[in-house]
Amino acid sequence: MELERKQCVILGAAPIGQDALLQKAVRQGRYLICADGGLDTARRLGEKPDLILGDFDSLQGDLPTEDEVIRLPVEKDDTDMLHAVKVGLAKGYRDFLLLGGLGGERPDHAMANFCLLRYLDEHGGFGVLTDGKTAVRYLSHGTLPLAGKPGTIVSVFPFGCEACTVSYEGLYYETDHTVLTLPDAMGVSNCMTGEKAVITLHAGSALIYTHQT
Repeated sequence: MELERKQCVILGAAPIGQDALLQKAVRQGRYLICADGGLDTARRLGEKPDLILGDFDSLQGDLPTEDEVIRLPVEKDDTDMLHAVKVGLAKGYRDFLLLGGLGGERPDHAMANFCLLRYLDEHGGFGVLTDGKTAVRYLSHGTLPLAGKPGTIVSVFPFGCEACTVSYEGLYYETDHTVLTLPDAMGVSNCMTGEKAVITLHAGSALIYTHQT
C-alpha cells in the first residue's frame, strides 16, 4: 500500500541552523520522528512529532505522556537516530531527511550518522543529512544530481573503501573516471559553476558534501 506521506523526517538534538527547513518539511506533510533532544527543537518551533523515541539523555524539557513514545535503554548498541531510521524503514519509508545530526558538541555522533547513511543505502533507502547549509549524502552506485547556487562547495571522499572512481559535470574542476584514494583528500573543495551538477560513481562508494556559501 502506498504511503500517505512520502518522506520520513528524523530530528536529532544537534542544531539545524535554519528553523525554516524543519517547518517546511513538516508542513509539506512528512512523517516526523523526534529522536531524544530533537523534541526540544520541535517544541520551540511549535511542531508536533508523529513519534518520539530515545533514551532521553539529551532532552531538556519534560517527556509528554499523551504522544506516541518509544523509550530506549541508555545502554544499547544503536544510537537514537539509527533506531529512528529502523522504525521509519519498518513503516515503509525509503526517503529520509535527517536533521539535527551534524555539528553540535559531538562530532563522533556526526560520524555515526555518516555510517547511518550507508546503512540506509544497504537497506534500500536514501538519506540526506543536513543542518540547512551543509548536506551529506552517501553514494554506492550510479549518479547523484545536485542543485544549488553557483559557488556551492562540493567535496567527495571515499567512504567504506580505500578508493572510489568518479566523474563530475557542472563543477569547476570537472573530471572523467578519476580515482580518489585515502588518505589523499583530492576531492575536497570543488564548487558548482551553475545551478546544477552531477556526480557519477563508477566504482567504490563515497560521501558527497555540499555547503552553501
